Amino acid sequence: MMVKLGVNVDHVATVRQARRGHDPEVVAAAALAELGGADSITIHLREDRRHIQDRDVHILMQTVSTSINLEMACTEEMIAIACAARPLQVTLVPEKREELTTEGGLDVLGNARELEKAATRLRDAGIRVSFFIDANQQQIQASRDCGAQAIEIHTGHYADARDEATSNRELLRIVESSHFTRQIGLQLNAGHGLNYTNVGPIAQIPGMRELNIGHSIVARALFVGMQRAVEQMKAVINQSMGLRELP
Repeated sequence: MMVKLGVNVDHVATVRQARRGHDPEVVAAAALAELGGADSITIHLREDRRHIQDRDVHILMQTVSTSINLEMACTEEMIAIACAARPLQVTLVPEKREELTTEGGLDVLGNARELEKAATRLRDAGIRVSFFIDANQQQIQASRDCGAQAIEIHTGHYADARDEATSNRELLRIVESSHFTRQIGLQLNAGHGLNYTNVGPIAQIPGMRELNIGHSIVARALFVGMQRAVEQMKAVINQSMGLRELP
């Protein structure tokens, strides 16, 4: 099965918000990503609105032709926004105001009651529920018990590894967790820190459904354009799986 690519356009909004203006336009970036082969568009509506804005969510829901994966914290405000917007998928993530980017996975075991209530409300609204978690079997089992239909394994520790031994160790943890995820019937996604160099081994994991990648694609888009940057990422993923390279 071909691994799908979800393109995160948050950092297009980061550039826009530096001047609080209109450019670059997130909607245009999403459209070009889809032209490049993106299978979905991922956005993270943070509580402090540092990049994606409520207006972006509203317009993207009307214009994206694939689907929206809305990342958000498990708060009453965000759950209400998601239930009103009704994206195909919501991915619940941990969130701290002072962090530059999401630093790790949800503690599902420690917040089970809250997450279960949120998952129930989102599913009742017709939204697929995913939890962003570390490669840990206890957290994966807890995600299923709380009503998640999918998980996104945090690949940041693998991506940030400073040496081959650490990289291999982290990859093994992800592979083992991926196998367990499939065993208990959850959809398997992964993301965070993935780029054109390190994505191959993650894409090759059996049963991997979707990879969510943002920063490295947006960074390359500065030089080659968004459509071409997405095409190149799709080509790397396809080549790693032995599939034909995109034209």
